[in-house]
Amino acid sequence: MSVLVVGSVALDSVETPFGKAEEVLGGSATMFASSACHFGPVQLVGVVGSDYPMAKLEPLRARGVDLAGLEQAEGESFRWRARYRHDLNSAETLETRLGVFSHFRPQIPEAFRNAPYVFLGNIDPRLQRDVLRQVARPKLVACDTMNFWIESRRADLLDLLGHVDLITLNDAEARQLTEEANLVKAARWIMARGPKHVVIKKGEHGAFLFSGESIFFAPAYPLESIFDPTGAGDSFAGGFIGWLAATDDLSEANMRRAVVYGSAMGSFAVEAFSNERTIALTLPEIDRRVAEFRQLVAFETVLDAVPTNGGGAVGART
Repeated sequence: MSVLVVGSVALDSVETPFGKAEEVLGGSATMFASSACHFGPVQLVGVVGSDYPMAKLEPLRARGVDLAGLEQAEGESFRWRARYRHDLNSAETLETRLGVFSHFRPQIPEAFRNAPYVFLGNIDPRLQRDVLRQVARPKLVACDTMNFWIESRRADLLDLLGHVDLITLNDAEARQLTEEANLVKAARWIMARGPKHVVIKKGEHGAFLFSGESIFFAPAYPLESIFDPTGAGDSFAGGFIGWLAATDDLSEANMRRAVVYGSAMGSFAVEAFSNERTIALTLPEIDRRVAEFRQLVAFETVLDAVPTNGGGAVGART
């Protein structure tokens, strides 16, 4: 099953305590597609300027990403410059130049309009809503957002919630949107306004999936080296939606598997700048990391032979 992604295609310049990168591939659609393409075909809609180094997108095309919906407009491409200090959970934005992205009005090609899975990247919720008017009847519509849209386009974002099946956002954004400190209450607040599922990302501490009365949590993969956290959330979304599209299964059990695949793809993304790590991945590498996730959270094989005393406490093993 194909996945349609609509979002930004940018050039990032990023500095972390472990190095720096200048004018590398960035943007929500780019990072999502670099992750999702390992699970099946991806259709990308976005805009770049006349100065964009289009050759840098060839690895995406080679991986099966259809770039027919990528417009090249006259003008400067979207550029973002940022610095991470030792707290890699937050970036210090040094410069944002929207360029042609400031006039972006997504036009969905006819061949993309029947995509069964749609991911609305982090763009103006009014544009996200307009995309939904151009597509047929997707099996699943997911969206992302950020603090800027929550503050400046709140009414539009609330309207969008009534038209999507799933939303991904981080814990700070969930609290900002709902004005609830407790994430369980925040997820319930969001689901009451439309989405059947809410994914709340907690960066290095993992991710929650809320579905009806069900709650699932997957930890983050413990890494020794993190080079660049930029795009980790979009890479998570790419793995999550990519897995759902590949299996075409929206059962509760498979949604939980999708969270693990998303977490695996997010963990790969931070191991290098830009999409260098995710685009070069092989399926055996992905499978091995998912297997390592299973070992990370497994406990039945450790505890099922442990005796209990009369009071019900677990006895120590020797």
